[in-house]
Amino acid sequence: MAYRERWQAEIAELQAILSGFDLKEERKWGKPCYTLDGKNVVIIQDFKEYCALGFFQGALLKDPKKLLVQLGQVQAGRVMKFTGVEEIAAKTSTIKAYLREAMAAAKAELKVETKPRELPVPDELKDKFRKDPKFKRAFEALTPGRQRGYLFHFTGAKQSATRTARIERAMPAIFEGRGFQERR
Repeated sequence: MAYRERWQAEIAELQAILSGFDLKEERKWGKPCYTLDGKNVVIIQDFKEYCALGFFQGALLKDPKKLLVQLGQVQAGRVMKFTGVEEIAAKTSTIKAYLREAMAAAKAELKVETKPRELPVPDELKDKFRKDPKFKRAFEALTPGRQRGYLFHFTGAKQSATRTARIERAMPAIFEGRGFQERR
């Protein structure tokens, strides 16, 4: 569900701030996304509890005010959360400073050095591979992103029985070459 209606005033306030910069507004992922020379710089996002200004290369920013938050396991992106227009108004000069820094990083083509994230292969999956070589080949034929999605799902279970059950349920989709989140 989009929470755009709830955060309409806050989104408008952020858009007004961003309009003062030499950024191009585009719609990406259904959200206002701002680019510089074709590179994503910042996006306005709406969530249930807050709206946010998401900096695509936020890990490069100095963040002296400690306003940037890392969501999930992303390596480069950082968000600045807001819960009211007053909060945005009070932080306008800081938002602008962060935007200038993000734009300078984009112009300099700076990138966050990402580390490959190796997810452990659970013992239950290794056992299944030993017992069923066709299944192992089908899993290895998946794209790295699809493999990672399944590994994340499998390793998220605390108990061995749950991991085994998840693997069993996922087998038909893996044989069809589908990712964990893909529907038929």
